[in-house]
Amino acid sequence: ILYFECEKRSSTETLLFLCRRRYPTVEARAEAFNGSTHVAVPSDSDFLKAMLFELRLTDDQSFVEHRDTCTRIDHSSVRSVRVEGGDLWPVVAFQKSGLIYACLPLVEEALEPRPSLLTIPGLSQGLALLFGILDYISPSRKNEAELSAKAGQLRTLIIQACPLGTPLNTNISSLSSSFDDIQVVPTDVKQPAWRSNTYKGKPQVNVCITEKVKCMQYDKRDVVDMWQVYGAVNCKNEYGFLQVPVPPILGCYQLTEEGSQLKITVNLKLHESIKNSFEYCEARIPFFNRGPIAHLEYKVSYGQLDLSREKSLLVWVIGQKFPKSSEVSLTGTVTFGDIGEEHPTNYVCTGNTAYVKMYFRIPDFTLTGCYVDQHSVQIFTPGKPKITACELLKMTVILLKHNDDLRYTLDVNY
Repeated sequence: ILYFECEKRSSTETLLFLCRRRYPTVEARAEAFNGSTHVAVPSDSDFLKAMLFELRLTDDQSFVEHRDTCTRIDHSSVRSVRVEGGDLWPVVAFQKSGLIYACLPLVEEALEPRPSLLTIPGLSQGLALLFGILDYISPSRKNEAELSAKAGQLRTLIIQACPLGTPLNTNISSLSSSFDDIQVVPTDVKQPAWRSNTYKGKPQVNVCITEKVKCMQYDKRDVVDMWQVYGAVNCKNEYGFLQVPVPPILGCYQLTEEGSQLKITVNLKLHESIKNSFEYCEARIPFFNRGPIAHLEYKVSYGQLDLSREKSLLVWVIGQKFPKSSEVSLTGTVTFGDIGEEHPTNYVCTGNTAYVKMYFRIPDFTLTGCYVDQHSVQIFTPGKPKITACELLKMTVILLKHNDDLRYTLDVNY
């Protein structure tokens, strides 16, 4: 069962499902494993209420022993959700950028006594699928129209990624290119259970190389910048970490505090060897341990700057190209209101310690020069399928600004 919800910040009561999918065959298998002790999954609305209660996202913040006792302190994403028939376990649920991602994996054995999490393959599969959805959705969070469009596509993409309850492909973004070829199966056509959709057209084979770069830049003479590149082809053959001569984008982040205001400066430069054609490119500037942004004055040399709905994050949308100079800059002054419990906190990012996190994606390009030779791909099958090859570079860059008396590497989830 897969749930994907959106929270409207105006009220915790106005929540809706962006996408959800249940698998009756999986629920039947769960009942077979547990017999009389099986806890049935309730209706969508009842499950949502129970999960929000478990995540402490309801208006009622009173102490509840089975949820709030010290013995329940757990920093993992695996939870037990109490419903009318008992406790649903293991529910994988986490929040990211105002969205809730959740699924209930199948445990292929009896739940009493509860097995070790390490022995449940469905947990890693469920997390991988949710992270694939997160990667597909996150670039569109700045635009409600784009988010709605992607949510509509997601329903069909999940049919491909997880047709019968077992994830076959957790890289949801890789499926979006073939969205136009996906067709809902007519009810009057006999379709085998293992085939989730029909395809009309010439047979074809898609081969894709994806590279991802992790980079952290400190702008300090005595602290060495770090960057790595790794990747995979869509047949799941992975290649390991490689060192490249320079990061694709070099940057500098400066932050100074003057009274109740923060002055920020961000400078970015695209390396001359990098293809200047992005699917998207943006820099995200979070502010922790402070109230909402009450006043903002800024100047960007290129692109546009957006303020998130929770008013604790600036999103600098650079777009699909850098200017001819290959350099862009952002300067601004930020004033904050009173801090509340709903605003993000971080025990590391205090004072002038902060970071800028960049996201971008370049199609048909790799740093290492890896590519797919379409003429060297051999297919042993009747007919002559069309072979399509692509290369893809994805990157997350961390530009770190920290106090002079600190020496550490900031651990940020990529």
